[in-house]
Amino acid sequence: MIWYPYEQMKTMKEPYEIVDAEGVYLYTKDAKLIDSVSSWWCMIHGYKHPELTSAIKEQADHFSHVMLGGLTHAPVKRLSEKLAEILPGDLDYCFFSDSGSVAVEVSLKMALQYYMNKGEKGRTKVLALTHAYHGDTFKTMEVGDDEDYHFVLEAYGPKTNVINIPTEIDALEEAFAKHHQELNAFIVEPLLQGAGGMRMYDVSFLKRARELCDTYGVLLIFDEVATGFGRTGNRFVADLVLPDIIVLGKALVGGYIGHAATVANKKVFDGFYSDDARCALMHGPTFMGNALAASVALKSIEVFERENYMDKIRKIEEISHRELDGFSHPLIKEVRILGACACIEVYDEAVLKGYQEFAYNRGVFARPFLTYLYSMVPYIIKEDELVKIFATMKAFFTEK
Repeated sequence: MIWYPYEQMKTMKEPYEIVDAEGVYLYTKDAKLIDSVSSWWCMIHGYKHPELTSAIKEQADHFSHVMLGGLTHAPVKRLSEKLAEILPGDLDYCFFSDSGSVAVEVSLKMALQYYMNKGEKGRTKVLALTHAYHGDTFKTMEVGDDEDYHFVLEAYGPKTNVINIPTEIDALEEAFAKHHQELNAFIVEPLLQGAGGMRMYDVSFLKRARELCDTYGVLLIFDEVATGFGRTGNRFVADLVLPDIIVLGKALVGGYIGHAATVANKKVFDGFYSDDARCALMHGPTFMGNALAASVALKSIEVFERENYMDKIRKIEEISHRELDGFSHPLIKEVRILGACACIEVYDEAVLKGYQEFAYNRGVFARPFLTYLYSMVPYIIKEDELVKIFATMKAFFTEK
């Protein structure tokens, strides 16, 4: 049997079985649904995009995969070159992985070993945010701060190598003043904390973080697995504040196949570039740089740039504000909008029980969690489809 994610298997309801998908729509045997969450935020071009599908098929006619250990190939070379071209600053050195969580693990391993290679073995701690979510592998759980996902780590007792702080400049400055000699990295989901509650904060916090990291010699890591490629209304948040390492996933491949990248600047790369074999980064996922993934990622980026997706995202944000600004209800705590993300937070998670079925019956697929009802739509969505999503959200409250 299938063991489904984030579900108590004994009590879960039967999932909807998808038989086809195209554009922004998912099809069950008896329903046509607008996907309001882009299959966990990755399907930025929607489903069955002909160019992305062709890119995979064309590469498969040559080969689907070869290891990067002792081998290489044209698609992964081109993708590395393309990422170096589109990313800001000297974020030029690409390490590929098969998932966003693993790519974050790689970034944290890079930061720790960077200082070990320099002989600074006392820098064993990581600064991270409260309500952080960076994935479900072990180190990503440790830097995370969400007991709803990561309570299993209680078995190990209190954290000793991670410090979590709120997105407040006073707390940031205090943490650096107290712990800077022990820190190897500060990792953040920039501007938008996704699974931790669609929490949004100001860029001034990131600018101050950059200054403090420079002052105290700490690496700044942006986990842009969810925020990269336009989700916050910025192409990358790294365009606003430059990190030392950026992690990309989800939209990197347009949602078509699992893959991710950890991209470092020259300073970090040079920390591993040595005649000493022990200074090498000893990491190597089997499917890193997969040829199918690299090919579809290249096509995804091409479409993103050619079709002016940043204009599409600005339109999504404009419509979101038009439809949701001023909407209130006694059960609603706050409405938040940033780029192509909109969130209605309620006071009590019991309020959202039944919303998924409510939306299904109106032609929308949604997956609220805890106290958060949100949309993270494909960028190709049309205005009437987006309005339908928001109308469904509002009707759930007004019809109570």
